[in-house]
Amino acid sequence: MSQKTLLFSIVLILSVTFWDSRAFNNAQNVEIDVVAEPVPEEVVDDTDAKEQAFTISAYDDLMRRISEEEGQDWLLMSSIAYHESRFEEGLVSRSGALGIMQIMPIVGKQFNVKKEDIADTETNIRLATMLLEEIEKMLKLPASTPQNDRMSLILASYNGGIGHIADARRLARNSGENPNSWEVVARHLRTKADPAVYESELVRYGKFTGSKQTEAYVREVMNRYDYYQKMAANI
Repeated sequence: MSQKTLLFSIVLILSVTFWDSRAFNNAQNVEIDVVAEPVPEEVVDDTDAKEQAFTISAYDDLMRRISEEEGQDWLLMSSIAYHESRFEEGLVSRSGALGIMQIMPIVGKQFNVKKEDIADTETNIRLATMLLEEIEKMLKLPASTPQNDRMSLILASYNGGIGHIADARRLARNSGENPNSWEVVARHLRTKADPAVYESELVRYGKFTGSKQTEAYVREVMNRYDYYQKMAANI
């Protein structure tokens, strides 16, 4: 591992995306807040027109533009934003996370963004897309990894810290299990609260007690993303 990659890994661990500072992320039931609007008959077969025929938040246009520029899915980004902040633009968590994507200053620093600029909504969303891309690169998942597992592992890293996910994958591999399966990794992530596990030589990033929150986060973001996709497809 290069020094730069190691440094970024440490930053992502330190930036653990605040599972312990946002009680609303623990909700098991997701409220439906999408407003469908009628689609003119003449554009009913136009994919772009269909996507724009319902509203997720006031930031839809911004989400679409930045996600397209950065190679991310705006529906996924909106799903993350909902669970991070309920689209509350000026939100500052107890951990110091900022904006609708809840970005920590230390993450902004890694991308050469000043703390005072992180709360800017466009910058905030763009930083989140860049962070997701960096996480995916660091996970080095094989091309054969199912999309649901890939997305779940990325989201878990965004929420719980890539170091803890790396530990859980290492534990899975050591047990002869699939380190690219979110179900397997989640099970090993839970064991990182046990001293017999987190004090072992296989664990490099220490104790982790947030597995329930991280699992709930992944489940809820994936469920909302699935809902948004169905809404976009059915309009």
